[in-house]
This record gives sequence, structure tokens and C-alpha cells, in this order.
Amino acid sequence: MKLHELQPAPGSRKNRKRVGRGPGGTDKTAGRGHKGQKARSGAGKGQFFEGGRSRLIARLPKRGFNNVGTTYEIVKLSQLDGIEVEGNTFDRNVLEIAGLVRRKDRPVKLLASGEITRAITVHVDAASASAIKAIEAAGGTVVLPEPKTESAQKAE
Repeated sequence: MKLHELQPAPGSRKNRKRVGRGPGGTDKTAGRGHKGQKARSGAGKGQFFEGGRSRLIARLPKRGFNNVGTTYEIVKLSQLDGIEVEGNTFDRNVLEIAGLVRRKDRPVKLLASGEITRAITVHVDAASASAIKAIEAAGGTVVLPEPKTESAQKAE
């Protein structure tokens, strides 16, 4: 026996049922009954469908802490070093014009990736400790917003 002579045992393989494909399927309704959602192609209920009542997850009480977290627009020291700005002051507007900050709804964070060779002033929402240290070593400053006090948070 050679490789090209191999074939499955008689009766071990049968053609699939072409359901819902007209006369080519097993005649008329092709085992799907008459009309209704289950008779349609691609039809079916979701895995967690509960007969139209509200889902279990929607009925359960919600409690506990849900930490959404903060997503920052990242700016690196190496990116700042390559941009010439009057007065060497970088704020959000300058970073947006330079194309370093694209999303206006996110705060800006400065990271110490790369080196800075000149004294600059940077106004950002957050900065890593090593980025602050690198800018101060070059003779510059990092201006961060003042943290909110408890009384200011309660007033909101």
C-alpha cells in the first residue's frame, strides 16, 4: 500500500447537512420547523440571554470600589530636547502644537526617557521623580498643579 492509495473506511465519512439552503438541504424546511427566530439563518439567542428579562448582572447589587485609573498622554525628555520654543517654557498648548499631545481629554505626564541638555520649564499634570531630577540637574524646573486638599474636594 502506498500513501496515495490511503482512503477512509467505507461509511466513516458522510457529507454535512446543508441546512436552510433550499431544495439542496434536506428538503423544504431542512429540519428547522416553520418560521420563527430559530428557522432563520444566523439566528439565535446570546449565551446569557434570559428570555427577555433583565440580565443577572444588571439585577445584582453593585458595591465595592471600582478603580478606573488615569490614562495619561506621555511626553518623554528626549522629545522635549528636540523642540525649539521661545523662552524654553513648555505647557500643554506648546506640546499640542508640537504634536506630542493628541488627546485633549487626558492629563499630560512627563517621563525620563532620554536626556535633556538645556534648562527648560515644563508645566505638566504629572511627572516621574527621575524626570524631575533630570530637568533640575540641567537647570530647569517642573511645574505641577497643586494637589487638592480635603476641604477643596468636599466643596466639589
